[in-house]
Amino acid sequence: MLSQLLHDGLAAMGSVLPADAQAQLLAYVHLLEKWNRTYNLTAVRAPEQMIPRHLLDSLAILPYLQGQRVLDMGTGAGLPGIPLALARSDLDFVLLDSNAKKTRFVTQACAELGLKNIEITQERVEKYQPARPFDTLVSRAFSTIADMLVASRHLYGPGGQVLAMKGIYPQEELAAIPPGYEVRAAHALTIPGLQAARHVVIITPRPSD
Repeated sequence: MLSQLLHDGLAAMGSVLPADAQAQLLAYVHLLEKWNRTYNLTAVRAPEQMIPRHLLDSLAILPYLQGQRVLDMGTGAGLPGIPLALARSDLDFVLLDSNAKKTRFVTQACAELGLKNIEITQERVEKYQPARPFDTLVSRAFSTIADMLVASRHLYGPGGQVLAMKGIYPQEELAAIPPGYEVRAAHALTIPGLQAARHVVIITPRPSD
């Protein structure tokens, strides 16, 4: 049963979410499964696989969010932005993607789920000009960390951070990050039901001398 799978996964991760938030997470999975039949939004087809690979994987970075404004760069089908926004209704999220098909789904999903703390924008990261900077930038699907940092350097404010979600520890990518950045921390993530390496790397601008 999907609800038990989600409940047990959250408990194993030490995440406490109210029942209504868990119900909305499951409603999101059903929407994603429905739309996926026609629009091919994700390679994960089975709802029971979406729980660990999409929901729990996204929610694993909850402890590392900081500040009020969060940008999900290259959100795709709304990951990790929608699960994070459901878990943290007190924060403001912008979900950014250049793919019109995917932003249409995210817009519809947010409307059906009644999400008020999400703004959806169809634009490339490097061309996006927000009215205000962000406190946390999240990347789950960028090709390389270096490309992501270059494309997004205009999007965060003082004290901002970038959370790069990766599989195995991205040693080669981190060795290639451009000057002016530093790796503040890297954490291995344990995702219940997911037998694969997952990491989040926290990157901040290097303080100027």
